Amino acid sequence: MSFENYDPCFPDQPVVDQYLPVWANLPSFRSKPAFIWAEDSLSGLQCSSLTYEGLNNSVHSISSQLLLSFERGDTLLILCSPGLELVQILFSCQRAGLMAVPIIPPNPTFLDNDHHHLIRVLSQTRPKAAIADRGYIAKVQQYIKNSGSENTLSNLLHDLRWVSVDNLMEQNVNSYESLRLSYPGCKPNDVYLVQYTSGATGIPKPVLVTAGAAAHNVRLARKSYDLHPNSVITSWLPQYHDCGLMFLLLTIVSGATCVLTSPNAFINRPRLWLELITKFNATCTPVPSFTLPLVVKRGQAFNKDRLPIHLTTMKNLIIINEPIYHKAIKQFVEVFSRFGLNPSSISPSYGLAENCTFVSTAWRSSVKETELPVHKKLLPSARLKYDDEEEEEDQMNIVIVNENTNELVEDGFEGEIWIASSPSNASGYLSHPSLTQEVFQSRLKGSFSHERFIPTGDRGIIKGGARFLYVTGRCSDIIKHENEVETHAHYLETAAFESCTRFLRGGCIAAFEGHGNMTTIVAEMQRSGEEMESTLRRICDGIRGFVMMEEGIQVGLVALVKSGSIPKTTSGKIQRWLAKDRFVRGEMEVVMEMKYRKNLMIDQRERKKVELYSNL
Repeated sequence: MSFENYDPCFPDQPVVDQYLPVWANLPSFRSKPAFIWAEDSLSGLQCSSLTYEGLNNSVHSISSQLLLSFERGDTLLILCSPGLELVQILFSCQRAGLMAVPIIPPNPTFLDNDHHHLIRVLSQTRPKAAIADRGYIAKVQQYIKNSGSENTLSNLLHDLRWVSVDNLMEQNVNSYESLRLSYPGCKPNDVYLVQYTSGATGIPKPVLVTAGAAAHNVRLARKSYDLHPNSVITSWLPQYHDCGLMFLLLTIVSGATCVLTSPNAFINRPRLWLELITKFNATCTPVPSFTLPLVVKRGQAFNKDRLPIHLTTMKNLIIINEPIYHKAIKQFVEVFSRFGLNPSSISPSYGLAENCTFVSTAWRSSVKETELPVHKKLLPSARLKYDDEEEEEDQMNIVIVNENTNELVEDGFEGEIWIASSPSNASGYLSHPSLTQEVFQSRLKGSFSHERFIPTGDRGIIKGGARFLYVTGRCSDIIKHENEVETHAHYLETAAFESCTRFLRGGCIAAFEGHGNMTTIVAEMQRSGEEMESTLRRICDGIRGFVMMEEGIQVGLVALVKSGSIPKTTSGKIQRWLAKDRFVRGEMEVVMEMKYRKNLMIDQRERKKVELYSNL
């Protein structure tokens, strides 16, 4: 099927769901897969698909059933497992004019201590009902039955009406022809989604996303990534929020095909991601930055017993989650260029929940031959102006601000990243009017005082004639030292891991300012922690020495903890604030802890020791 004459400005709909009937009524799109679900199994990939016509009909049927029981504007909690059913439910809620709150469903026995976010969501959003599969509902009801009257979670769950997704899928409602005549769903200004922030810098906050803002945001992303009906997207990201959810909407707006699988499937077998790109000739894929070193290490690209890997079709390998290290990208490209990966496909990008998701990308389809520059080991996440071309009309306005004075800083100086008010902005935080005013109505001092901005909480710097934006870290995670030097925690964490890659878990190390302004590093061990004490001491010494040698920072305390101790968000970001809290409270299983005196000097002999430690 060819779409060369496709106009990316057509159709321009006010909300994403309204694209579905447009595609479904076009002969060339009716049988085209909108979404494909890939299940990994011992016998190979098991795939099922939803065509544009099938998805539109299903969404029409499910939304019709929901409108029999609920009123427009009602809130529904979605506790579905990843898959095509979740996709259908999300679009059905928008067509029914309901406000969806999708979250990763915790274990329904609630024995894994992973239900705190569920309590937060139930308390803050007060949903009318929850949608889940029959088996999940049965286990929840058993939990409620076995719980006492003083159980907070049980009481919150008891007050919910439960809707079986199985029943919604089994019934086929075609009798509501009036719904086809006038669109019953969300209007552009209606809140269709409560999207929680990642929790990387604090307790997750409920962001209110309107249907119009989401449509504007994914149209901007479509244009930035040059997506169209010939595009094939593959994603294993969680489908409940941020980039994972955005790419569901982006698929429909682009008229593309999206191949989905679960995060667990990828973590269990990282090569699956490469196989999906190969099998479906994928042109676009969004992944967190930790994906690339993980796939280099565990991707088994050279496994001759499995499907040969071909990455020649890839045009947008979208890298999300800062920091984006040049070294990791370069290593990935070096390994996979022999499989056809084009280095120009690397697309570092920037986004946040308060702007629906997408903000900008450093990738440009018109500048394929230029290698991205590097600043302090990092690649840029956005390109604000490139070559002599004029800035695009709908490009996000990004500025760097002195967070203490709210004044603009010149290019070349680091500060907080602010993004200008735009149609992509979320409308605020649920039940947080003062915080909404503070974050979504911020103003600069000086010539831009009449404009409104969103302070992102991220640090960044703009450099070069093309005005590349580098996201250098988070304001709240900066470690301040006695000599007035400020360090971004991720640099210390990276150096700590590189000191001993054999024993430490990559991406599972937290650096923070501990008691008495002591720089503290807590690192997860790969193994059980049963190594000899002398080995553990050498690892701690190696971490401290290597951080001093690489970053010039004295570490006052190093702690080795068991695997699984460092808290992370669903997208793989380190929750340093929570790691610090748990460590201080003694809630981590510490294998070895060593405190150090100040004034460590690294001479030539010490350098040799550090090199020995790094080979452990």
